[in-house]
Amino acid sequence: MSDSGEPDRQFAAAESICPFCGVGCGIQYMEGGKATGWKGPVNTKGEICPKGAAAWDVIDHPDRLTAPLVRDGDVLREATWDEALDRVVESFERVRRAHGPDALAFFASSNCTNEENYVLQKLARALGTNNVDNCARLCHASTVAAMGDRLGAGAMTNSLDDLREADVFFLIGANPADQHPIIFRSYLLPALRVGTKLVHVDPRETTTTQAADLHLPVRPGYDIPLLNAMAAVVVEDGLVNDAFVAERTTGFESYRESLDGVDVDAAAEQAGVDPADLREAARLYGEADRAAAFTGMGMSQHHYGTENVHALINLALLTGNVGRRGTGVNPLRGQNNVQGAGDVGALPNVLPGYQSVTDADARARVSEVWGFEPPALPGRTEVELTHAAGDTVHAAYVFGENPAVTEPNQERVRAALERFDCLVVHDGFLTETAEYADVVLPGSLWAEKSGTVTNTDRQVMRMRPNTTPPGDARTDLDILCALAGRLTDLDFDYPDPESVFDELARVSPDYDGMTYDGIGTGSQRWPFDRDAGEGTAVLHREAFESGSKTAPFRIVDHVAPADAVEGDALVLTTGRVIQQFNSGALTRRSETLMRMRGEDVLQIHPDDADARSIEDGTRVVVENDRGRVALAAEVTPAIRPGTVFMTFHYADPLANRLTGDALDPVAKIPEFKHSAVHVRVASDD
Repeated sequence: MSDSGEPDRQFAAAESICPFCGVGCGIQYMEGGKATGWKGPVNTKGEICPKGAAAWDVIDHPDRLTAPLVRDGDVLREATWDEALDRVVESFERVRRAHGPDALAFFASSNCTNEENYVLQKLARALGTNNVDNCARLCHASTVAAMGDRLGAGAMTNSLDDLREADVFFLIGANPADQHPIIFRSYLLPALRVGTKLVHVDPRETTTTQAADLHLPVRPGYDIPLLNAMAAVVVEDGLVNDAFVAERTTGFESYRESLDGVDVDAAAEQAGVDPADLREAARLYGEADRAAAFTGMGMSQHHYGTENVHALINLALLTGNVGRRGTGVNPLRGQNNVQGAGDVGALPNVLPGYQSVTDADARARVSEVWGFEPPALPGRTEVELTHAAGDTVHAAYVFGENPAVTEPNQERVRAALERFDCLVVHDGFLTETAEYADVVLPGSLWAEKSGTVTNTDRQVMRMRPNTTPPGDARTDLDILCALAGRLTDLDFDYPDPESVFDELARVSPDYDGMTYDGIGTGSQRWPFDRDAGEGTAVLHREAFESGSKTAPFRIVDHVAPADAVEGDALVLTTGRVIQQFNSGALTRRSETLMRMRGEDVLQIHPDDADARSIEDGTRVVVENDRGRVALAAEVTPAIRPGTVFMTFHYADPLANRLTGDALDPVAKIPEFKHSAVHVRVASDD
């Protein structure tokens, strides 16, 4: 027995998947309370990064929630499961009767399994709403929108294995050396060592830049002028793949005419890069037999992020770098199941398998399995749901996410959380969001889960439990099924995660034919060919996933960032560091990672620091009309002039007090990467 009088938890090593980034490394329990790698489908030598090595730290952390909580006045108190679930049911039914099903909101989790997210999105639709979304809305929604529109699939076009065959890596808005260490060390770096060239486009010099042959320090918000200018150089220098353009594209002449109006030197100056370096980057990319583009949140997190990705797709089509090994457009996803959460339909506009909710045939196919037809009107996105709190949205179920930290314009977000008639938070810890909750349901963490996740190159992999949830906490799937059984008269009594996956495979064309036995300790990749018994590593070979042999060029014009930079204002851009993750709810409870972290700092260029009498280590205030943050300055030439950088992980200071919530008109993603701020030395008071 433990000191608390509860039965001791049993721990045993079983092959699971790291809960952090989208690489999908295999990890498991190691005797002594640590996590260790196993030879998984991605980390084939069993290698793991510092976050993976520390993943066990939070499993038996004393802050773990071990019993349901319900709010009485200003206090959250412990309750039985029956009381907690009854309160959720009563509140949600009351809201639905008074305001209709679209007054309900469901926040799915990119950090939870396919099976759990599938059940949650099915529950939302069973209640009559498509108001279900996940945190991909905050990272790669614009990438998915652009690639889905043009190519038919919003995911990596290639596999990690074949990308090692590229002659050139073009990385834009991503820092995989810190953010996806195993991809960088085990796939990209070995290729660089034998001759692959690396062009890195980023406002900062990062760990990734150290391995680059060429660095373009783009001004945040000016990716389109840079990419259009590169395309113009490709045309000017005769580097267009004429055969590919003729056979696999449409609209080339109009697109070429639009490039005639591009002044390469002026566009380079607008983007903040040296024209000679831009031309060299274009020639490296255009002359390569195989060039692979990688894109990250530096491209997507803008209020015109979808157009950014369209401009990158143009460059790939122009040079024929699609549909072959070592090529393509490859988004590097953030959380361990951000790809899978979208795959299984935890999005407001699509059903499992990215079937549009407006497609009557798709709804009919799904209804044959579900026993009901989902609603036809697309729901609202995550940020839109938060904005509508207390107005047209009155109850929310937040599963494994922490919007009180992760969404932009935090003063507005936290005020919105208070306006919900009923806020339910389902999590392993009392997060910042849970502090606003009316009901808190204690769930499970990675080592207590069974199910599947889908990594950044579309590999579906299995998780296996290494222990059980603590105290009276339950597995996430059990909680979701119990709630669905109370809220509906439908059969949500799945005996195990495998039965959920089997249903998912019947509903999703991409997963059709996949099985737990087939995945085993390896993986199966979508789109999966049932007849061949294998997945497709390289997409768009003979035809695009849209079903068409051709993809269109798209004329993309620059759109100015939402925040105007005037006077002595600087541009704040945000990002990750290797020892932190997402809202920090997990990583800041890891003793191992906290020993690595230090304090957050504001990176500022020496020229900008001198103009403000700021020295290295000076405590500064960063502020705009949305809020203010105080922290120490790090004076460094690694950040471009006119731009400052801080991470978004730390709950205090909170970068998202400063970030804006202007939304991309297509993907509804917020503009995290460009906020106008003023920086000054902090006063003594």
